[in-house]
Amino acid sequence: MFESAAPSPRIVSLVIPMFNEGEAVGVLFSRLDEVLPTITKYRFEVVCVNDGSTDDTLAMLSLLAESRDDLTVVDLSRNFGKEAALSAGLSTAIGDAVIPLDADLQDPPDVIAQLIEQWEEGFEVVLAKRGDRSSDTAAKRFTARSFYRVHNAVADVKIPDDVGDFRLMDRVVVNALNALPESRRFMKGLFAWVGFRSTTIEYRRDPRSAGTTKFNAWKLWNFALEGIASFSISPLKIWTYVGVAVAVFAMGYGAWIALRTLVWGADVPGYASLLVAILFLGGLQLVGIGMIGEYLGRAFIESKRRPAYLIREIRGASDVTDQAHDR
Repeated sequence: MFESAAPSPRIVSLVIPMFNEGEAVGVLFSRLDEVLPTITKYRFEVVCVNDGSTDDTLAMLSLLAESRDDLTVVDLSRNFGKEAALSAGLSTAIGDAVIPLDADLQDPPDVIAQLIEQWEEGFEVVLAKRGDRSSDTAAKRFTARSFYRVHNAVADVKIPDDVGDFRLMDRVVVNALNALPESRRFMKGLFAWVGFRSTTIEYRRDPRSAGTTKFNAWKLWNFALEGIASFSISPLKIWTYVGVAVAVFAMGYGAWIALRTLVWGADVPGYASLLVAILFLGGLQLVGIGMIGEYLGRAFIESKRRPAYLIREIRGASDVTDQAHDR
């Protein structure tokens, strides 16, 4: 009798978006080469997404792809942003499980083994929570904590505190994410929205291995607005109640003016109070219009049905034949 061939090991894909990470590429792969061989039960695929880098990131990745059979390089046609780059990586990865990872090694590859252990227990999503964020500045920790509190207070879909993109997702979860049609993608919210059976492990967030962060204060502010506007209409509802409150106050104040005039007679009107009232109400109206504009703009962009990203070329190991596909 012929013995049946041993089943091939399952694949775990690492998805790594990169924008001007030339300084970190060498350190990243040196660390991966230390960690991944110790996890012998699985075959690993590394999907690096070049998000329109202007430094030598693409050149270094292309050189590595010539000598590595585990590396796939996805080159986007321009810089689309990290959320789009992550989406491109998820749609390209072929693994039975997929782990998004930052190129700067703040999410240490040593944690990958713990993520896989929980996956083997039957969990479809294994979240990596930043239990120790001492490597981040006090300002970053404060703003991150504030964002999570505000977002979870107003949004229907709650985002776990101190959990970034670093996590393990089963293939069924990745397929669900790839099927979502929107082009303005707030991935932390989408990760939470799809659900599935989840668990959490904690890890210590390390300092950057090389390079500098690509997120400044303005980009982080816009990122927070994107997250809130993508998963909540509470900011729109709030202005209904603000309008009712202002109207009630105005009617009450009008009644007081009428009563005062009847009892004490008319006095000389004051321009200062009138000016303050006009500016206050005008400011409220402009803020309300601006909030409506945020949502209307997102609806306008989605109505065009443009893809979240465009792929210029795919190089490397994955058996991906359609290099022009996009979601």
